[in-house]
Amino acid sequence: MTTPNTDNVIDGTAREIPPGDARTETAAPKSGHRRGLVVGALAIPLALGAVGLSLAQRGEASLDPVAPVAISALAPSGAVAAKGEVAEIFGNKLIIQDGTGRALVETGREGEGGTLAKKGETITVQGRFENGFLHARLLTHGDGSVVRLGPAGGPPPGGLDWARDKVGLGPQADVPALTKSVEAAGYTDLRVAGRGPRHLEVAAKGSDGRERLLHVGFDGKIREVRAY
Repeated sequence: MTTPNTDNVIDGTAREIPPGDARTETAAPKSGHRRGLVVGALAIPLALGAVGLSLAQRGEASLDPVAPVAISALAPSGAVAAKGEVAEIFGNKLIIQDGTGRALVETGREGEGGTLAKKGETITVQGRFENGFLHARLLTHGDGSVVRLGPAGGPPPGGLDWARDKVGLGPQADVPALTKSVEAAGYTDLRVAGRGPRHLEVAAKGSDGRERLLHVGFDGKIREVRAY
């Protein structure tokens, strides 16, 4: 925090302006002009903030919905979904079950209170399936309400890039164009699984039929992160 400069104090006492004082007459318009600049400078970020909230939300790439599969058919994947009844709740972990089996669901920090779902209700969980865990990114209740879990994506909080992103001035993902570039590279069955500061996380199948998790930069560059 910067210590205020107490040497520059504006005295609000009214004084008579001597007629013909050229310095005073020419100074007044400059003061008004400066006030206008200050007001304008304050108005711009406020306006950007009002508009930017919607832009920031729009800039966050939505996760592609994935049709749920039977729990017994769950296999390692960057984007998969399963639907089942909540059988058990252990802090931020759930067990869901259907007629084919059971799955252990990790809900992360948001689920630490054990209040994301109720025992006995049927939910749909979408996320990444690895090492026997379904790491949830979306949780959909029976009434259609959706809870998004995990990081929202974008730059780390607190920095200049984060501030620019929040007012809609950060890099924006052209999802249709990026999708076309991934398809042109020979991948199929594309599903947006998340977003980073300047990239999308995309689950897709390679030409050999194996699924990959791709790091797709906003500049169109594609890098394979993991093969399942």
